[in-house]
Amino acid sequence: MNVKHFGALALAFALVSTPTLAKDKPKSFVIVNEEVGVPVFPHDITDRPYEVVGEVKAGVRKATIFSKEASQKKIYKELWERAEKKGADAVINASYGDSHVSLTSWGKTNATGTAIRFKPAAAPAN
Repeated sequence: MNVKHFGALALAFALVSTPTLAKDKPKSFVIVNEEVGVPVFPHDITDRPYEVVGEVKAGVRKATIFSKEASQKKIYKELWERAEKKGADAVINASYGDSHVSLTSWGKTNATGTAIRFKPAAAPAN
């Protein structure tokens, strides 16, 4: 076996034995909205302390005038993607309205929410 073939074989082995990328692994969240699979909620969270990271906004467009309206699941996933980029642990007070047609879209649903990060649990007093 010459060096050229050995290099190709080594590269193929490295690609096959590379661990699964992080994006391929199922994500685990501190909390999750079971209905939509991401930590986005239409209400406040009152059972643990948090700090506000900021407001998040998302717009979900229809592909054509005949496309279905965006589902709550899709809208919440869009909100979560934006909140996750800000380092948030969850989105609270998420809301969205009906879709509307504009000059640039066959239908767009706008959504907003508040991105939050949970504070560490206080150490128990001894």
